[in-house]
Amino acid sequence: MATDFFQQQDVARRGTTRLVVLFSLAVLAIVVSVEVLLAATMGYFGRDPDTGAIDWTVVGDPRLLILATLGTLLVVGGGSLYKIAQLRGGGRVIAEELGGRLVDGSTSDPVERRLLNVVEEMAIASGTSAPPVYMMDGEAGINAFAAGFAPQDAVIGVTRGAATTLDRDELQGVIAHEFSHILNGDMRLNIRLIGLLHGIFLIGMIGYFILRMSFYTGGGRSRDSKGALPILALGGGLAIVGFAGTFFGNLIKAAVSRQREFLADSSAVQFTRHPGGIAGALKKIGGFVTGSKVENPNAPQASHMFFGRATSGFSAMFSTHPPLAERIRRIDPSWDGEFPELLEAGDGAPGPAGPPGAAGFAGAEAGRAPSPNLANAISQVGQPTPAHVEYAAELIDHLPELVVAAAHEPYGARAVVYALLLDRDPGPRRLQLAHLEAAADDGVYEETVRLAPLVERLDPKVRLPVLEIALPALRSLTSRQVERFQENVVALVEADEVIDLFEWSLQRILLRDMQASFGRSVPTRVRHRSAGAVQSPLAVLLSVLAYVGNRDAQAAERAFVEGWLVLALPERGLIPHEECGFSAVDEALVELDRAAPQVKKRVLEAAVACITADREVTVEEGELLRVVSAGINCPMPPILTLPGST
Repeated sequence: MATDFFQQQDVARRGTTRLVVLFSLAVLAIVVSVEVLLAATMGYFGRDPDTGAIDWTVVGDPRLLILATLGTLLVVGGGSLYKIAQLRGGGRVIAEELGGRLVDGSTSDPVERRLLNVVEEMAIASGTSAPPVYMMDGEAGINAFAAGFAPQDAVIGVTRGAATTLDRDELQGVIAHEFSHILNGDMRLNIRLIGLLHGIFLIGMIGYFILRMSFYTGGGRSRDSKGALPILALGGGLAIVGFAGTFFGNLIKAAVSRQREFLADSSAVQFTRHPGGIAGALKKIGGFVTGSKVENPNAPQASHMFFGRATSGFSAMFSTHPPLAERIRRIDPSWDGEFPELLEAGDGAPGPAGPPGAAGFAGAEAGRAPSPNLANAISQVGQPTPAHVEYAAELIDHLPELVVAAAHEPYGARAVVYALLLDRDPGPRRLQLAHLEAAADDGVYEETVRLAPLVERLDPKVRLPVLEIALPALRSLTSRQVERFQENVVALVEADEVIDLFEWSLQRILLRDMQASFGRSVPTRVRHRSAGAVQSPLAVLLSVLAYVGNRDAQAAERAFVEGWLVLALPERGLIPHEECGFSAVDEALVELDRAAPQVKKRVLEAAVACITADREVTVEEGELLRVVSAGINCPMPPILTLPGST
């Protein structure tokens, strides 16, 4: 089943809206229930002394309604906001709560090495930075999850059972499934589900607390316990209301999650073109003695995030995942219904870290590079193809081993970035090296000098992928190390007093990633629902693209017009060159990121029209398009090259 990234972003956004509506209805029902409970309690205390009849007239008392409403909103809303704020750190916080251990990028463990390799392949293929990987060492079940607010702060968690039991194709299918959740906007929805259900759950906890306190203070055993009965009834009623709220909340969670799981399964097949991979993983879950069960006590609240059903004891009504057999048959209609019998982990041999027998990497050839092919670039946003996965595997397989090894650990990752920024001109280069010798952390300068010759020989098309491989290691730096690292990057960029396209791209990717890894990025909200609402930033972006690809002013004007025509907006002219600096582009991208998904699609279509106006596309233009796409949270896979293509 083919999917469309922009459509799925809209679906995820509508899913969030539907979730908020259902949650609001649940809260309204809780408010009414709490008001009735309070009325009954107060009516009992205000009952007629002669007849003992409860005074139900308090039900319509506005003060009681206000008390019930404010109290419920304070508890439910406050509890939800507290939980969401607690998870503000993104996927890292959730992974640690689930017992995950960050896998060291320089690990020599063959199981972990294979897992990291598969994740890096999928990240490069999908045009995102490689997410940190967490191993759930104590979990024997076959399972995995993706968590975070956005692709730049996402993490992948994998159980030890999955890493050791699945073969490489099956593991790739599972990771592709999780990347679908990352790309289709499911992660933010999943975190909101955790927060909203936590708020409802607190109502029941308060009722349970009242019940316990009543018994501990002796109210339940007192000879005259009539005065305690209303309090006990209130506590019991709140516990029932909380239970009912959680009951319906779990139904909401299940309904929201199931269809997203079917979509992620189909996307995994689409990404890898190998149904046997993810189908094999699901079959092994069915035949494995521990299945996909996760033992961590925090697993129930995050059950909807996992690849397979993480908890047991719930009816199908509450299951956040479709039945296993149904998932398998949608992928493999010829399945005979038999599960392979697996008694313990370890059936899936780690095998080679990279794909065996990979052919020569086309991007490593010397000479003039062919033009990137932009024909399908927009349709592939958020939808990597098997060709992209193969490209990523070959790229990793043919990178210098020393560069890859360095990119996987914090010292080496900084050195790789510094080496990428070293100028070819001897004058600025001497200034850059002198600065690093004085300002870089211990050992990083020496590592930069060692790696520089290898990095200089890299094909221009692989420089940004190398940066993306290094990002997980950079995320492990302390705040002080990050501050010094960013200062050094700025100093290297400014050494020749000119910022080129690659330097701007690298800085922008680093800034977004560092902000996300330290919880400083704020999820964007849709503010612009038409291209007309973002005309000014669109004009800036298209003007920059026109100037980058055309030295002649008239050619730049024609390229701008080609792009603007796609938008079907009132005619507008090219912005003067002096007003189109990189800072203007940064501001434009911030505003364009606040546009609705379908508007972003038109933005990228206009950008492609502008770039291809001269019927020639350079590697630099192709990479700039990918950086722009990432800047508005529309990750674009590598633009594969075809000889003579445009």
